[in-house]
Amino acid sequence: MAREPTILAPKRYAVVTGANKGIGYEICRQLASNGILVVLTARDEKRGLDAVQKLKDSGISDDLVVYHQLDVVDPDSIVSLAEFVKNNFGKLDILVNNAGIGGVALEAEAFQRAFEQSGDFPSGDQVWAEIGTQNYEMAEQCVKTNYYGARGMAEALAPLLQLSDSPRIVNVTSVLGLLKNIPNEWAKGIVG
Repeated sequence: MAREPTILAPKRYAVVTGANKGIGYEICRQLASNGILVVLTARDEKRGLDAVQKLKDSGISDDLVVYHQLDVVDPDSIVSLAEFVKNNFGKLDILVNNAGIGGVALEAEAFQRAFEQSGDFPSGDQVWAEIGTQNYEMAEQCVKTNYYGARGMAEALAPLLQLSDSPRIVNVTSVLGLLKNIPNEWAKGIVG
């Protein structure tokens, strides 16, 4: 009688923030496709669970992707995730800080025109003044999410990463995050 194949537990574990769509989703797919157990995180539970199901429907093993709710600007949410990882896996090998926001409200049609005219990503103060608006609250939320969120995740998960033979922290950024693209000179002076 043939023996059933033994399914080995994953030896590597990853957390990906902002993973319900786009780059974060694809990072989860790639990691899980390589046998790494991925904790897919998102602020919105329904969107996160839908993303997990979509990965499973595409052939990713049920054992290689799990969802955990996370809002990187909420310290309690970060602690909850760290406890989940510690209690379920005992360590962490990879942290991908992908959650982020642009901090600028883009006017889609003006952005498209600027992109078509330049043939590349729009640049220059005049262009950004025409296609993007930003106020103090948007800038503040951007810094809280993109800087303090990533920092809080790294600090909370560092003890678990230190238990790995090969720990990695990957911070995903966007061209929207370039300081030269901030349309407000006052804000540029504050964060620059």
